[in-house]
Amino acid sequence: MSTVKLLSDDEIRQKPEAWAVFEDIRATRKSDFVNNFWRALANDPPQMRRIWDQLKQVMMAEGELPPLVREMIYIAVSTANGCAYCVHSHTAAARTKGMTDGQHAELLAVIGMAAQTNALATAMQVPVDEAFHVK
Repeated sequence: MSTVKLLSDDEIRQKPEAWAVFEDIRATRKSDFVNNFWRALANDPPQMRRIWDQLKQVMMAEGELPPLVREMIYIAVSTANGCAYCVHSHTAAARTKGMTDGQHAELLAVIGMAAQTNALATAMQVPVDEAFHVK
């Protein structure tokens, strides 16, 4: 259960700054669907605008990482942070960007392997090799 009210379109229309973000989300994504994350953030329109602008810059702007790779990284970080909502949301987004079942399986294997070896390295307090330091 949410700790904040998930605002309906009618409620968001009463908040012009939030409604402008909703319209931008719909236009940018070419979809009428606006998910619950944004409906929750609409309670705080300035924060909603800031997060949306940052998300567009990081996830949608041209760059060297392809959009699918960005989504897969988002899934991995969301898994590490225990955010089920983000794992589901970005898995759906990755699938729309072409992630196959095989790629998803490999991603989960990498996430699982990293979690295991991270825990072992942390537990053993292995010092970082000099060769890995930036020079």
